[in-house]
Amino acid sequence: MLDEIQKIGSEAEQKISAAKTTAEIEEIRVEYLGRRSQLTSLLRGIAELPDAEKAAAGKAANQVRAEIESLLSERETALADGEMAESIAGGGIDISLPGAPALPIGNLNLITLTRRRIEDLMVGLGYRVAEGPEIELDFYNFTALNHPEGHPARMVQDTFYVAPGSLARALDDEVLLRTHTSPVQVRAMESQSPPLFIVVPGKVYRRDSDATHSPMFHQVEGLAVAEGITLADLKGTLLELLRGLFGPDREIRMRPHFFPFTEPSVEFDVSCFACSEGVTEESQRCGLCKGIGWIEVGGAGMVDPEVFGFVESNGYDPERIQGFAFGMGIERIAMLKHGIGDLRRIFEGDVRLIGQFG
Repeated sequence: MLDEIQKIGSEAEQKISAAKTTAEIEEIRVEYLGRRSQLTSLLRGIAELPDAEKAAAGKAANQVRAEIESLLSERETALADGEMAESIAGGGIDISLPGAPALPIGNLNLITLTRRRIEDLMVGLGYRVAEGPEIELDFYNFTALNHPEGHPARMVQDTFYVAPGSLARALDDEVLLRTHTSPVQVRAMESQSPPLFIVVPGKVYRRDSDATHSPMFHQVEGLAVAEGITLADLKGTLLELLRGLFGPDREIRMRPHFFPFTEPSVEFDVSCFACSEGVTEESQRCGLCKGIGWIEVGGAGMVDPEVFGFVESNGYDPERIQGFAFGMGIERIAMLKHGIGDLRRIFEGDVRLIGQFG
C-alpha cells in the first residue's frame, strides 16, 4: 500500500505542474482528493490492514494528501493571477474592483443640512448651540413662558399630553411633548447667569398635519440676554442670519404681532429672492412672495420681563438686563430655499429628492 500511495503522490504532482488553467486544477482536485478518488479509497481501507501496517500507511497517506492540497493551492493562485491579468489586458471586467462610478453611501437629510447651516451661522455670531428634552413639563413649556391658564396652546387639540395621571401627580406637573424649543431658553437661564447667547434647534410636536404642517417638525430659536440689548440688535442679528441663508442682498422687515413670552413682539419677513420687483402684473406675479416682495419667516421680540421673573434669582433682574428671542421652522427655511411645495416630500425618503442635496 505504501508504494501505491507514493505513486498517487507522484502522478498528482506531475499533473499539477502541467496544468494550464484553474479549471484543470479543479479537475485534478476532484480526481485525487474527491470522495471517489483512489487516495480516499486507500484511506478507508487502512482499517482493514494488519495492526503493524496501519500506522505507517495512515501517516504516508495523510502526508501525501497534505502535499497534494498544498501544491493545488499554490498552482491555483499562480494560474488565477495570470488569468486575471490576461482578462484585464483583453478588456475583461475585474469583479473584485468597486463599481465605476462607485454608488454613493447616502445623503444627509435636507432638514439636517439646513439645521447645520443655521447653527454655523449663529455660532459665527458668537452663539452656542443648546439642547433640551423633547418630553417636557408644563412648567417649562407654558408656565415659565408666560402662557396663562386656559391659553389655547395648552388644550389637548393642540398639544400631545403623554403622562398618565399618576405620573403627573408624582411630578406635580403635566408631562407633554414640547410644542416649541423655547423651554430650553428657560432651562439655559436656570443653569447660566447672564450674559447668555444660545441657539436652540430641535424637534417639536403639535397636533397638525397637512401639506405645510406635520405633527413632528423642527424649530430653531435664538436667545440673547445681556445689559443694553435692544430691538435694533435683534434686527441686525436676523439680517445677518437671513442673508447667510438666502443671499447677501436680502433685506428684512418687522411687523407688530403678539407672543406670550415677548413684549414687544414682531413677525419678521425676508425680501423675496425669487423676484426682483415685488408687485408685478397679475399674469407675472411671483409664486413665492405672491407679488408683495416679502416672505414671512418667523416670530421674534424682546423677552417679556415676566419670563425673567421665573429665573430672577439666577441674575436675570428685569430692571437691569434685557434680551431678545426669535424662532422659525427649519422645514419652512428648507422649503423656501429649495422650492419644495409639500412638506411631506421631505420625509418620504424619495432618493430623487434627497439625492439633490448634500
